[in-house]
Amino acid sequence: MMRRAACVLLALLMAACAARRPAPVEDRLAPQPPAPEVVKAPEPPVEKPLPTHVVKRGETMVGIALQYGLDYRELAAWNNITNPNVLTTGQVLVVAAPLGTRPIALPIAAPTATPLATAGPPIEARPLANTPALKVEPRGQKVPFSERALAQLSSPEAGAPSPAPENVPMPPAPSQPPVPAAPAPAPPPEAEKPAGTDREDVDWMWPVKGKLLAPFSEASKGVDIGGRKGAPVVAAAAGRVVYAGAGLRGYGKLVIIKHNNTWLSAYAHNDNLVVKEQQDVRKGQKIAEMGASDTDQVKLHFEVRRQGKPVDPAKVLPSK
Repeated sequence: MMRRAACVLLALLMAACAARRPAPVEDRLAPQPPAPEVVKAPEPPVEKPLPTHVVKRGETMVGIALQYGLDYRELAAWNNITNPNVLTTGQVLVVAAPLGTRPIALPIAAPTATPLATAGPPIEARPLANTPALKVEPRGQKVPFSERALAQLSSPEAGAPSPAPENVPMPPAPSQPPVPAAPAPAPPPEAEKPAGTDREDVDWMWPVKGKLLAPFSEASKGVDIGGRKGAPVVAAAAGRVVYAGAGLRGYGKLVIIKHNNTWLSAYAHNDNLVVKEQQDVRKGQKIAEMGASDTDQVKLHFEVRRQGKPVDPAKVLPSK
């Protein structure tokens, strides 16, 4: 009996285990939104240090500006110098425009057209003195009377006066639309200048006519051209006079013209200067007279500089 009860109990336990189901698994974690992307602020631009120049003994503001192709007024303004004539040895000068500083504009002077002469009184047309006066008169002519002869004499070709036209009202002309004027022919297109040339849109010419006394060299930084005292010295290209004076040792009476932000030219040893600083000049305009200031003979020392660096004028100017 005990054995039978144990078998029934074991069967009940096995049935209970077979009917049990596993408990469902539920994900109780709520979905999380994606994390926002972190946008990094742009880094401020790194300011590069500006180029500087240490003043050496005997240097002047004009000479330093010439070395870097600058107007000495720009150089003084960038360094807060009120008196350009006062420099100290060892002084550090900034030789480039600080950030946010606008360079001085250099408008190129356009060639001025020569005005026309004022119209005078009208000129009366008269025969030349050696021209004989001609007197034309009708000549008498006798012809036999006939209707044909009368018609010939009465015609305008025969010299008879034409009868005056009667004032007969003319019918109004039919209105016609105005004929449009023919369009003016378009000017021919200008030839494109080759890009990347050494001239960089500067129209050069030689400042004087004379014998070449000394060619370009790294030591002289320019060429020497001979001539007679008082001969005109003209601007090699249009631009603005940034210096006119005798404050640079070894150059005598000097004129410096800045043509754009790249090119400038210098004219030294003049006898007389006929332009002033900040004056706009055109190509070929007289700026000085040849002389021998601060040198041993009459000559023009001529320099061409690109961003302050000396360039052989023969490489950028037209062939003589």
